[in-house]
Amino acid sequence: MSHRPLSRSTPLYIIGGGVIGLLSAYELVQAGRSVVVLEQGQVGRESSWAGGGILSPLYPWRYADPVNLLAGLSQQAYPALITSLRKQTGVDPEWVRSGLLILDGSEGARAQAWATTVGERGIVAPAPQIELLKGTQVNELEPALGSVSDQAIWMPQIAQVRNPSLMTALRQWLLGRGVEIREGVQVQGFRQCNGRLVGLKVRGGEIEASHCLLAAGAWSGQLLESVGMSLAVEPVKGQVLLLGARPGQLSRIILHKGRYLIPRRDGRVLVGSTVEYAGFDKTVTQAARDDLHQVAISLVPGLADCPTERQWAGLRPGSPHGVPFIDNHIEIEGLYICTGHYRNGFVLGPASARLVVDLILGRQAQLNPRPYSIKTARAGDAA
Repeated sequence: MSHRPLSRSTPLYIIGGGVIGLLSAYELVQAGRSVVVLEQGQVGRESSWAGGGILSPLYPWRYADPVNLLAGLSQQAYPALITSLRKQTGVDPEWVRSGLLILDGSEGARAQAWATTVGERGIVAPAPQIELLKGTQVNELEPALGSVSDQAIWMPQIAQVRNPSLMTALRQWLLGRGVEIREGVQVQGFRQCNGRLVGLKVRGGEIEASHCLLAAGAWSGQLLESVGMSLAVEPVKGQVLLLGARPGQLSRIILHKGRYLIPRRDGRVLVGSTVEYAGFDKTVTQAARDDLHQVAISLVPGLADCPTERQWAGLRPGSPHGVPFIDNHIEIEGLYICTGHYRNGFVLGPASARLVVDLILGRQAQLNPRPYSIKTARAGDAA
C-alpha cells in the first residue's frame, strides 16, 4: 500500500504526549512540518514520567537485534539532543554517564560474547564496553554496596536522564516553535473513507485529519481496535520508589535480578521496578513498597536510613519480545504507528522517532524498517 508523504502545509496529529510522541514532534518540526499533539491527560505524565531513564535496555544481550540497533543509534543521538534542549530551553534533563553495574555475574560470558558479536556486525557502534569485575574490584567501583557476588558486569558507557526533566524540556521546545499541544483530549477512534484517514473521533466531537501518528503507549492497542485492528500492545504496570539519599551516597546505576537503583544528581535514589500484568490499574501497593525497599537496603545498606519520599506506578506498552511497532497502518492511508517500546521508551526513543518520521515524510530511512513492521510481527507470530 502506497502512502502520501506529509506536505509542509498539512498538519500531522500525534496521539500521545509521551516521550515517543514528543520526540516524533521534535523530528517533524526540525523537518519544517506542522504538528498538533493530542494527549488524553497531561503531557509526559504517564509511563514517560514513571520510568527510570536508564539509557540502555536492562541486560541488552537478552534482546533481539532490532531493539539493540535502535538503542545504539539513540545512545549516539542523546548527547547532542540534550545539549540542544538545555541550551534552547534552560531546562537541564540531567544526562549523566553513571555507568551500569550489573551484579548478575553469572551472565558475564554471555554479555561479553554479545558485545563482540553486535560490535563486529555493526548492530551497535562503537562496540559496547563490557568489563568483568571480581571481588574487591566491585566494591572499589561502588563503595556503597554491601555484600556482592564474586563477579559483576560493568558497562561504563551507559548514561541516564531524569525523565521528567527531559519531558519538560521537550514540551517547552515544542511550544516555543509553535506546536499546538492539546491536553485533556481523549481520542476514541478514527474515521476513514475509501482507505484514507479523514478524521479523529474524540470525546465530544471530531477532528478533521488526513495524517496522524499513533504514539499512545499502552493505550494504542485499544485505539486500533476501533478500526478492527488487533495489535499486540498491552499495559504492564511498574511500581517505583524514590529514596531521599545524600548526594554522592551512590554513584553507579545498580542492576540485580531485574531490579535497579538509579542515583540522581541531587542524591535521590530511584528504586525499581515491578512487572505486573494488571490491565490499566495503576494502584500502588504496600507489598511492592516493602519489596522494593528491601531490595534497596540489601544492595546498599546505607539506604536503610533514607526516607521513602514517594511511590508511584506507570503502565509500560508491552509488546512481543519488546520490539516496537513502527509502521504505516496496513489498510488506512495517512495513519502511522510508533508504539510498543515496553520498558525502553527513552532508550529507543530518538531512533524510533527518526524512523517513523522517515516513513511519514517518505525520506530514505536511517535503518531498515522491516523488523518493526506490523506484517513482520504477525509473520513471526504465525511461525
